[in-house]
Amino acid sequence: MLTHRDKGFTLIELLIVIAIIGILAAIAIPMYKAQTIKAKLSEVITAVGYVSSAASTFYVNNDRWPDCSVSFTSIVDSLAVSVPQRRVSAMTAQGNPFTISTTINNISTSPLIDGDILIMVGSIGPDNAIIWSWDMTNSTLDSPYMPKQ
Repeated sequence: MLTHRDKGFTLIELLIVIAIIGILAAIAIPMYKAQTIKAKLSEVITAVGYVSSAASTFYVNNDRWPDCSVSFTSIVDSLAVSVPQRRVSAMTAQGNPFTISTTINNISTSPLIDGDILIMVGSIGPDNAIIWSWDMTNSTLDSPYMPKQ
């Protein structure tokens, strides 16, 4: 036979379970937010990748970098590439070494990232190979969110 005392959880058991859930939530919520930001930044990285691929193709075909001005229209016209503008508010692609500068926008989970600049630089390496790298010093994006080299 069960007595009245053996029918439920004690107050201390319930408090321990609530404390464990609180600790797990305190760890999980910031990690979730960081992963959400990284997922949205992947759209920006993809847009930069489209432009860098088109610029590489242009360089291989013409032995020079394309002449693009500072607008989406010029990039689309010069490189025949579509640049998704959902998370990108501005993009420039010009110079030698070829520099793609992208202004990030619409990352609603973190307004601190909106307006940051992500820069990719293309240069010519040994054997005329095109080398693309992220400019860690001139990009204003926080280092935890910078793409890997």
